[in-house]
Amino acid sequence: MSAQQPLRLAVIIGSVRDGRFGPTVTEWFTRLAAQRPDLDVDVIDLADVPLSTTGPTREPSPEMTAVLATTRPRLARADAFVVVTPEYNHSFPAALKNAIDWHLAEWQAKPVGFVSYGGIAGGLRAVEQLRQVFAELHAVTVRDTVSFHGGVAAFDDQGQPKEPEGCETAAKALLDQLTWWAHALRRARAERPYGA
Repeated sequence: MSAQQPLRLAVIIGSVRDGRFGPTVTEWFTRLAAQRPDLDVDVIDLADVPLSTTGPTREPSPEMTAVLATTRPRLARADAFVVVTPEYNHSFPAALKNAIDWHLAEWQAKPVGFVSYGGIAGGLRAVEQLRQVFAELHAVTVRDTVSFHGGVAAFDDQGQPKEPEGCETAAKALLDQLTWWAHALRRARAERPYGA
């Protein structure tokens, strides 16, 4: 694969609750990411992915096989991921963990970045726990994040951050780190397939 070919970035909306704010945050972030010629952005909304909550099984049902046939190829094609997550009770959404667990090899040897929102901590406690989960799956999480303290209150009625300069600077830093790792790991996987 050519180093000049755009990186495939999968942006995952981690909340599936009614009235969720994730799509607003995701739309803002993907608009910035899409301005970069080195990225091809694919949004995966977990609200559209009806995964069984009984957990992964060796022999998925025909229904689950059909669902996984829509998500696995998209995650497998991705060179990098950004997870957009709220913080629920000092952690991340159950639907997000379920989706992560249903996929294994798709995450391996790829970088993961985070955009979080919620409350006084801005979702950062959810991010810290997700770092441990992705480390177990042989993914590399990037240091810098985008975090919206206060969640909904950080955005105006048009779905735009009230203080755009800081979050746009943070998004650029996140994407710069993510693309560095994505290029390095894409080359490494091409030269020597990753085996965990």
